[in-house]
Amino acid sequence: MGIRKRLVGSYFGVICLTVLILEIFLILFVNYYYFHNVERILMNQAELSASFFQQYFAGEDLEKQSGRLLQGFASQSEAEVQILDSSGRLLRDSTGYRADKSMAEYADVQSAITGRPDTWKGNDPITREPILAVSFPLKAHDKTIGVVRFVTSLTETIKTVRQIAVLLVGVGLLVLAIVTLLSLLLSWTITRSIKDLKQAADRMTEGDFSIRVHKRYRDELGSLADTLNMMAGRIAQSEQLKNEFISSVSHELRTPLTSIKGWVVTLKANGAGDGRLFQDGLGIIDSESDRLARMVDELLDFSKLDSGRINVRFEAVNLPELLRHIERQLAPRAARQGVTLEVLADENMPEIQADENRLKQVLINLVDNALKFTEHPGRITLQVYSNSGYAVLAVEDTGSGISEENLKNVVQKFYKVDPHAPGSGLGLAISEQIIKLHRGKLHIFSRPGQGTKVEICLPIENDRNLTI
Repeated sequence: MGIRKRLVGSYFGVICLTVLILEIFLILFVNYYYFHNVERILMNQAELSASFFQQYFAGEDLEKQSGRLLQGFASQSEAEVQILDSSGRLLRDSTGYRADKSMAEYADVQSAITGRPDTWKGNDPITREPILAVSFPLKAHDKTIGVVRFVTSLTETIKTVRQIAVLLVGVGLLVLAIVTLLSLLLSWTITRSIKDLKQAADRMTEGDFSIRVHKRYRDELGSLADTLNMMAGRIAQSEQLKNEFISSVSHELRTPLTSIKGWVVTLKANGAGDGRLFQDGLGIIDSESDRLARMVDELLDFSKLDSGRINVRFEAVNLPELLRHIERQLAPRAARQGVTLEVLADENMPEIQADENRLKQVLINLVDNALKFTEHPGRITLQVYSNSGYAVLAVEDTGSGISEENLKNVVQKFYKVDPHAPGSGLGLAISEQIIKLHRGKLHIFSRPGQGTKVEICLPIENDRNLTI
């Protein structure tokens, strides 16, 4: 069963139960109100009549005064009035019926004879129509000497109650019809959004990430549409970056391989007789092999990080000494480019628990990026200091900087500011993951033409001898 049918069925079931309970309550209330109102009116009339008798006729003979009493009682009511003696014998009847018929068989008469007012419902023995009778004792000197009985037909009351019941049932059916239409409309508004989401998801499973879900309402389904659209955009961007990465890596791998292959062919043909040519060829082959090894290492690191299999071994690391080591390693390259490389280190920095080789990998990557985008006479500064329980490693350059749009994406895997620039686009992504494994944070600040600053914040207090 689809969502729409379940929604409509649920709404209809709840409303049916609610309307049914309300209908039963209203019909019972109307029935009670009308019949109780008739009974109350007759009881009031009977009580007034009995009070009138007790006040003005208590010393008179009931049978002799029954005609006058009946005339007075009947003039104040549209109901049939009967006057009975203490044995239950009918003395007078406002309908003109006069007989010595005994009415003691009726329960209300029996109760009134004993001095207790009572009512009776049933069918008239002659007309067979439903009637209501109220009997009230007539007392003289605290002794019951007779009974006044008011009898009325319930035919019109029953008819009125039935008409109201039919009206209530009709209103209930109308409410059910309206609710059914509204539930169909409401379920359509919900299922339409769900259908849009399903169609978009089906398109995405087929590899079409250009599809976008139309956001119809600002509700949970609208938020889900936004999330799905955002996910599709990111997947499309990742697909584009992946394709660019494959193209770039293919080019990056082909270039050193072509160079190596070319020099191998050259050395085979002419290298034996020319020592200088042989040494040049071996040098190029060696550097290109190192270049290939670095690319393969990046790919392996990325694969391990992506699958959570990279190991980080914590040990005591002296950060100022680590920065000076990086300086000695990269100073020759910086000098060749005419860039000043300097280290500003707080010698009082405490040792931290970290993986020295992995930190060295991150710092070399950051300085390498700085050297790529800093021209003569630029400056690159390596700095370490403590701040609020963190050791902060900063690499700052005076290079070309990064635009705000590119700055948001530089740590994404495969992303390169210049798609044609050398490299895999994995360096910063790997660096950020390594810093996260150290429970640290990596922040990049940059403006076009004003250089770039990368800060690495590592907790000074860290778990010892921990392997991740």
